[in-house]
Amino acid sequence: MSLPESYHEATEHLAALDPDWARHIAAIGPCLHRAMPAREPYEALVRAIAYQQLHARAAEAILGRLLALFAEDTFPAAEHLLTITPEAMRGCGFSASKAATIQGIAQAHLQGVVPSRQEALAMSDEALIERLVSLRGVGRWTVEMLLIYSLERLDVLPVDDFAVREGYRRLKGLEKAPTPAQMRSLGGGWSPYRTVAAWYLWRA
Repeated sequence: MSLPESYHEATEHLAALDPDWARHIAAIGPCLHRAMPAREPYEALVRAIAYQQLHARAAEAILGRLLALFAEDTFPAAEHLLTITPEAMRGCGFSASKAATIQGIAQAHLQGVVPSRQEALAMSDEALIERLVSLRGVGRWTVEMLLIYSLERLDVLPVDDFAVREGYRRLKGLEKAPTPAQMRSLGGGWSPYRTVAAWYLWRA
């Protein structure tokens, strides 16, 4: 089954949950989630770290300055990232902590801790999360973005994402957003399409 067909099935599944979901999905329209399946996990993780706690435009500007340090058109190889000085990373706009995390990811990729895309496709969500959260500065959310955008996994609910929880609060007209634990429990009924549910909640 192609992804657009899966999105259609997911939308029907979610809209049948209750009138709030049905109304929200009708207002937003079809799911237009776009994955980036050509990206290697190493690149996806570096990009996710750049986007952490920043607006998209700011993150894109910082990444743009990083890529401009290299002549090649493709994303820099891990060994090349390791040659950048801390001063140059700060010049791009990375904090010292993010710079250390990014270079740690590059080192872990060379050591085989960060798997290739082919290896990652054969791993379960939880196995990949467990392996990668062992890296400094890489949390569950970062790995979930990799699962959603690079590996095209359809059943990932990033419960630590504030916008997902706030989206649910708005969807249901609640006074307070659910906690991550509550969100995990609520999302059980959205399986096996929790990625699509997250996409709709981000738009709430």
